[in-house]
Amino acid sequence: MLRRFETVAYAALRVVFAFLYWSHGVRWLFGTFGGRPAAMFSLVWFAGVIETIAGTLIGLGLWTPCAAFVASGEMAVAYFRVHFPRGGVPLQNGGEITVALCFGLLYIATRGSGPISIDRLRGKR
Repeated sequence: MLRRFETVAYAALRVVFAFLYWSHGVRWLFGTFGGRPAAMFSLVWFAGVIETIAGTLIGLGLWTPCAAFVASGEMAVAYFRVHFPRGGVPLQNGGEITVALCFGLLYIATRGSGPISIDRLRGKR
């Protein structure tokens, strides 16, 4: 019965995950959303560049599989570099959003842009 909403639901999931991912990037680059900008050319600054660009591409549905795959990998690296040393369980080390983004973005990478996307308008599946 709910399958008729699958296209819209997937587009919403893709856009929401992209926004969450993108918002971390602009926080590191520009200090938005209560953050402080990272030092230019630092590891966190490069993460911000990846998050801002990939988040924008995923949200628009443009080159989504590639952008989401890179984003998922970046989240895996972030988890193991930043959160895991604080403890092995995400609830204890503050890494819940990082893990959720990693696996959500991996799913988006495997599923693709979906019917509501720029890729679809360009004729790409």
